[in-house]
Amino acid sequence: ADGERTRGAILRAAVSLATVDGLEGLSIGNLAAATGISKSGLYAHFGSKQELQLATVAEAERILTAEVIQPALAARPGLDQLAAACEAYFSYLQRRVFPGGCFFAATALEMGTRPGPVKDRVAAINSGFTALLSFFAVTAIGQHELPAREDPGRLAFELHAILLGADTKFVLYDDPAVLDLARQVVRQRLGLDNGGNAGGS
Repeated sequence: ADGERTRGAILRAAVSLATVDGLEGLSIGNLAAATGISKSGLYAHFGSKQELQLATVAEAERILTAEVIQPALAARPGLDQLAAACEAYFSYLQRRVFPGGCFFAATALEMGTRPGPVKDRVAAINSGFTALLSFFAVTAIGQHELPAREDPGRLAFELHAILLGADTKFVLYDDPAVLDLARQVVRQRLGLDNGGNAGGS
């Protein structure tokens, strides 16, 4: 149990460091400094840099699931879930769950040019998130909360692009007004501006 707690603490530090220094910048030395655990103690938990990176990605996925995906799944199926997913993401940024913004926004760019299992895992998690948004959109269209002509995959792409844009600008300018603007853009895109839904066909 102590070993698991120690590993958990190491990974929480690693996830935060990775949003600032990148996954490639993660090192046993940096982690030793951040956690106060000896390098030999850290090597006992992670046999290689790739193993450390993959464990860090898994921890970041656990946090994303708890912070963004679970609140969305808890909302009423359909349009409410789409709105809840976006709001949970903006809240996760605004509360600075990670110091460098969304872990997966940061690492997608970094790992995109580095083929291998770490890139594959980051890509799969990004794809899974947009697939979830698309699933929520399909439900919303089926419930006539969005127009029948709406393309779920395209809507998911647009919403994800808004989230990523908000993340980039919020990290760069440290200005909550960026997130407020992004919230307005999402509500307008989902037809929620007038307190009703988009409806119709």
